[in-house]
Amino acid sequence: MANPNVYIKNRSARFEYAIEDILTAGIMLTGSEIKSIRNSKVSFNDSYCLFYKNELWLKSLHIGEYVNAGYAGHDPTRERKLLLNRRELNKWLDKTKEKGWSIIPLAVFINENGFAKVEIGLGKGKKLHDKRESIKSRDAEREMKRYLK
Repeated sequence: MANPNVYIKNRSARFEYAIEDILTAGIMLTGSEIKSIRNSKVSFNDSYCLFYKNELWLKSLHIGEYVNAGYAGHDPTRERKLLLNRRELNKWLDKTKEKGWSIIPLAVFINENGFAKVEIGLGKGKKLHDKRESIKSRDAEREMKRYLK
């Protein structure tokens, strides 16, 4: 039996981007994809979101193939539609038209009702000096935790 408390994070997203706003979106999946997510077979390598015909799509999110799917398997990196309210979509569509803004998947999880959800963030890419600052603050926190133990 798969773990019901699935929460898979995109660890590099918060390092590479300064996240301004976060939303939780539904995701359109096939049967074998949801089973793979429940088995934590998800990889965020270079995944991103983009607008196509006023709909938000998730591209290059790798959901591993379910071994027992047989002929009804799925393409691991297919484009998947994200389900959001029109008001939220329009707000983020206007933001992404500005230079530098991107929509990045932050996490995939199963909610209490058993539905797969994607946490997406609206952010700008960090510069090299910002990344160095993130590393310094993370190291400082780690040192403080060591001294407190």
